[in-house]
Amino acid sequence: MSVISSLSSPLRRFDSLGVVFRRDIRSSEIFRIVVCAVLGAIVGASVDGARQLIESLHQFNFALGSHDLLSTGLHLDQMRVLVVPMLGGLILGGLALLGRRYSNREIVDPVEANALHGGRMSLVDSLRLSFAALFSNAAGASVGMEAGYSQLGAGFFSAVGQIFRLRREDERIFVTAGAAAAIAAAFNAPLAGAFYGFELILGQYTIRALTPVAVAAVTATLTENALSTPAEIFHVAGPLPITNESYLLFALLGILAAGIGILAMLAVTWSEKGLGALPIPDWLRPAAGGMLLSLIALYFPQVLGSGHGAIQYHFDVRLAFLPLAALVLAKIAASAISIGAGFRGGLFSSSLLLGCVFGAAFARALAYFDPAVASQESALMLVGMGSVASAIIGAPFTMVFLVLESTGDLPLTMGVVLGVVTASTIVRLLFGYSFATWRFHQRGLGIRGAHDIGWIADLTVGRMMRSDARVVGAETTIAALREAFPLGSTKRVFMTNPDGSYAGTFDLAKAYEVARDDTALVTQISSLAEKQGLFLYAHQNVRTALARFEETETEVLPVMALGSSPKIVGYLTEGYALKRYTQEMERQRSAELGEQNLFSIGPKPSA
Repeated sequence: MSVISSLSSPLRRFDSLGVVFRRDIRSSEIFRIVVCAVLGAIVGASVDGARQLIESLHQFNFALGSHDLLSTGLHLDQMRVLVVPMLGGLILGGLALLGRRYSNREIVDPVEANALHGGRMSLVDSLRLSFAALFSNAAGASVGMEAGYSQLGAGFFSAVGQIFRLRREDERIFVTAGAAAAIAAAFNAPLAGAFYGFELILGQYTIRALTPVAVAAVTATLTENALSTPAEIFHVAGPLPITNESYLLFALLGILAAGIGILAMLAVTWSEKGLGALPIPDWLRPAAGGMLLSLIALYFPQVLGSGHGAIQYHFDVRLAFLPLAALVLAKIAASAISIGAGFRGGLFSSSLLLGCVFGAAFARALAYFDPAVASQESALMLVGMGSVASAIIGAPFTMVFLVLESTGDLPLTMGVVLGVVTASTIVRLLFGYSFATWRFHQRGLGIRGAHDIGWIADLTVGRMMRSDARVVGAETTIAALREAFPLGSTKRVFMTNPDGSYAGTFDLAKAYEVARDDTALVTQISSLAEKQGLFLYAHQNVRTALARFEETETEVLPVMALGSSPKIVGYLTEGYALKRYTQEMERQRSAELGEQNLFSIGPKPSA
């Protein structure tokens, strides 16, 4: 007994220390910033390791030279181009089939996690998706690893945040910092990584989120630089010639880039539907997609992989208009087929290559009419890169900072801003989705961004209802009802059938409008019932409840437990539902603004 006591005492002290440590992290902004810095360094190292592993797998799978990148399309073994994507798709499909036996749930990505789940993600699921993205990229799929990187970083930060039991808003910031760190390390661009987090993962820019997200992005980039010398995604000798007339071309390029972005997003849906109609099992679709990808790659080998190597290739080697235009269509088709077939990955890098090639094609087309435009081809390629990527990904300032950090050319960056704003505005007005939110729309999720709407699902009718509903049988007579409920004791009663199911609502005032004679002794209240069949379920959220109140034009509705024969468990008033909805909206706004009171120079007073 003494041995057990001697062991349990240190364990209790250790557990109490853990509780204190979690409390400090939860309540101290400084502690959370330090944790983000440490985790950012770990994510940066992970991204660097994954990048080097993918390059090694590309060299092995496609017999590349030690300094060759897959998407340059140079020195590729044609037989491996034919075999590797199909074989990789076959293995990926088999692994997915095996994985469904153990877990068939959808993997929550960072945007969905922040929008619906308060930043809560599964680290195991995130590792699964990251591995699938790595495997897809190694097989030559026309997708980027950025989705895998951001999933890994966000999932890791989320898991740590859950260990520390962070508040909902802090957990969302941790997820944002994890994704920002991953993108910053992937592109050696901390500003672009940070704004990727703000624009896509958090859905807003807040002072409270600035420091942890920026610190995570910087430490991830520094760690990646310390471990290896990252290859630049592109290098352009500058400064580039920019004239006032150039900005008109940049705006026109932005308009056309919006169309390319919309086409690319729609192509993914068309590909999914087309491959889904094939008379083959689901797990064979990646192999079928790999075959189609190989056929495209035989003629356009630059569609393989994410496109990093091909971007620099097109800055170094100038092609004619027709090959460039054909490559734009081939890359759209290859990326759509890859994603539609079930390969894992995103369109971040692919959209950069697509924009780069499209910008070059645009410059070549104009050069037929005005040869002087040829001198601005590199500038148009960079503007095209940012514009198409912004149209697809939906992160305009991320693309602006990516170009700025890569070139350091401020006049050019102004041109990128013009093209990016033009493209993203047109896509928003005409299409209404980025690639991420378009995918959510296809799945039936009404998410237009990472703004936190998960609290709406948490604010259910069951949490708001009153449970003291006055319930009587539908066969009750007027006289019996008067005796049970004197005038003024309640406004209404809810009626039930003999089996306990809901039969309608009865306004008690009507019982006292009936004359006190024999009629009241025999008249059942069911004959005077109203609002039959109008009710709420306890699991429905506050917005559904408010819509139901507006639809039925009533102030009170009974609440039912879900079942084949719904039974009354309470009731909800429209006024209280509106009050709780408004209170929660204000609480969310306060959390987003942080602890500082905007209307005073001092700290926000405690409640």
